[in-house]
Amino acid sequence: MAETWLVVGLGNPGPRYETTRHNIGQLVVDELAARRRETFRAHKSHARVVETWLRPGGAKLVLAKPDSFMNVSGGPVSSLAKFYGVEPGRVVIVHDELDIPFDTIKLKTGGGHGGHNGVRDVAKALDTPEFPRVRVGIGRPPGRQDAADWVLDPFGATERKTLPILVGDAADAVEQLVAEGLVAAQQRFHAPRA
Repeated sequence: MAETWLVVGLGNPGPRYETTRHNIGQLVVDELAARRRETFRAHKSHARVVETWLRPGGAKLVLAKPDSFMNVSGGPVSSLAKFYGVEPGRVVIVHDELDIPFDTIKLKTGGGHGGHNGVRDVAKALDTPEFPRVRVGIGRPPGRQDAADWVLDPFGATERKTLPILVGDAADAVEQLVAEGLVAAQQRFHAPRA
């Protein structure tokens, strides 16, 4: 039987937040669902989910978008992991990352939360930080703008031009992580672009 992976895009619920930097994780799982022509549906874990496959005969994917706000993402993630019987090592968290330049993707398993309250809450709820992360760079705010305001702002006009490519690359990174493992995905996505 194929193993199941839970892929969670972190973000905030509602139309006010859909196009903000903090919701890029949800944009990535939207892309993964669109590639499979799947539609999210409500789940009792306070999330919207899609049950699908990496590819025919491949790993089962549960794509999820918590209905909770970012800082309390852990409850829905933990509930989904229990419901689907997924260990933390196969819970992939896709999230925005201030400390990575925009249009850059980094992957890791474990480590600290780097001040990201959504990741912090997931680690607390799973009782371990040892889960894979696809970190999508949004960069630091310009000048003296507060980081909390920056992440809740929509992407700028220049960013929006390359955003579909970034989201597509992050979705590719998730697929490669599941198919070939963390090191293979890191080797591809951590290398400088040609």
